[in-house]
Amino acid sequence: MIRSGRQSLILMPEIALTAQFLDRFAARFGTRPAEWHSQLTPRRRARTWSAVGKGEVSVVVGARSALFLPYADLGLIIVDEEHDPAYKQEDGVHYHARDMAVVRGHIAKIPVVLSSATPSLESEVNARRGRYARLSLPERFGGQQMPAVEPIDLRIEQPPRGRFIAPTLAGAVATAIERKEQALLFLNRRGYAPLTLCRACGFRFSCPNCDAWLVDHRFRRQLVCHHCGFTTPHPPACPKCSAQNSFVACGPGVERLEEEVHALFPDARVLVLSSDLVATVERMREEFADIAAGLFDIVIGTQLVAKGHHFPMLNLVGVIDADLGLSNGDPRAAERTFQLLHQVVGRAGRDAGVGRGYLQTHQPEHPVMRALIAGDREAFYSAEIAMRESAHYPPFGRLASIVVSGPDQHDTQSHARALARAAPLHDDVRVLGPAEAPLALVRGRHRLRLLIRAPRGFDLSAYMREWLAAAPKIKGSIKLDIDVDPQSFL
Repeated sequence: MIRSGRQSLILMPEIALTAQFLDRFAARFGTRPAEWHSQLTPRRRARTWSAVGKGEVSVVVGARSALFLPYADLGLIIVDEEHDPAYKQEDGVHYHARDMAVVRGHIAKIPVVLSSATPSLESEVNARRGRYARLSLPERFGGQQMPAVEPIDLRIEQPPRGRFIAPTLAGAVATAIERKEQALLFLNRRGYAPLTLCRACGFRFSCPNCDAWLVDHRFRRQLVCHHCGFTTPHPPACPKCSAQNSFVACGPGVERLEEEVHALFPDARVLVLSSDLVATVERMREEFADIAAGLFDIVIGTQLVAKGHHFPMLNLVGVIDADLGLSNGDPRAAERTFQLLHQVVGRAGRDAGVGRGYLQTHQPEHPVMRALIAGDREAFYSAEIAMRESAHYPPFGRLASIVVSGPDQHDTQSHARALARAAPLHDDVRVLGPAEAPLALVRGRHRLRLLIRAPRGFDLSAYMREWLAAAPKIKGSIKLDIDVDPQSFL
């Protein structure tokens, strides 16, 4: 495309963190791409917009909104890590950037490349059924072997009381440090602990605006709600029983894991990577560069570290709680967990040496864990596809959701029930609910969800339009959030 003078778009889920990619691209193709993401200054955004429209930019690397730039002559779209949930726009206008890229490519009759080591189930099914052409990379770059993955059954090998790193994993980290290699400890939970309670009376700190516990952030000395941003300092005494020094942190976050790592390896150089601990994108890029340069022995991180980064000296990955994403009621829970853990374990052994991954789990027999341990990606996809097909879940069926929210619980429930009664009757459509959403209160608004199931070939958008046209008029502060093909079920 560069030689022919046409433009290319490369979509990435975390464009703000991809300085490494931009440098490698410039070295390989002789041109540095223009960036497009929310961190750009207004002046730079205006210049980039104008340059793209005039054809002065040959390659754009951007977040999902880069799809809507006014390209003069777009000839190629590449969606990197096409499985990533970040491609779904959840607020305002709902759309999935991967699907919109396919639509735009179809309209313009240009090729679209969907790239992933762990494809979405939708893309995998399209490839298996011949709707997409599959281009397979049978081995890793540089001929490196995939990491061997071992389970640590927490039902048998429990960490010491008050600790969260099993002895086997701690020994592997010590060996990695002795070999002058890096280790990554992965826990997809920010803060110090997800719950703080009073040991004397059992009082639990919860958000006054949301149906959620407050997360203890020791570095900031605050209790924080991750849904609305509410913060409060640690009180000196229990608000309920006035007991002093009675608070106990329940469960680990990355900050608590760092505390344990310092106790186990006092001389190790440790870095914690979490979105709430890094003030700017530039600082985060510097920390990724420091890891690649070998300035840290142990990295503790959330899903930020699973986003395709290349750390040459990293050969060990330990997942502290591999079961974390499997129990949230999401139909895509198994798929998401497999993708996330496969990606994070894949950070090991990318350059030199032999990579190794450890999964601390209470369910080593779970199909996700068995597939990761055996390195059998095809078996996992085949089993998950068969399960989705039998249940008529996407991609073998269609889903839509309506979340009704309002400040008054009674009014919200009444409108949700009236909305359900107005649903057009159709033999192929099943309307479930209304029922309280898993997060029933967010930012002071009560939330009820209706879920609509339909066959794959059914025109669900037309059905929703007909329904909303006949729906009762919205009164007061009631809001409807409508999402066809939802990715989030909270």
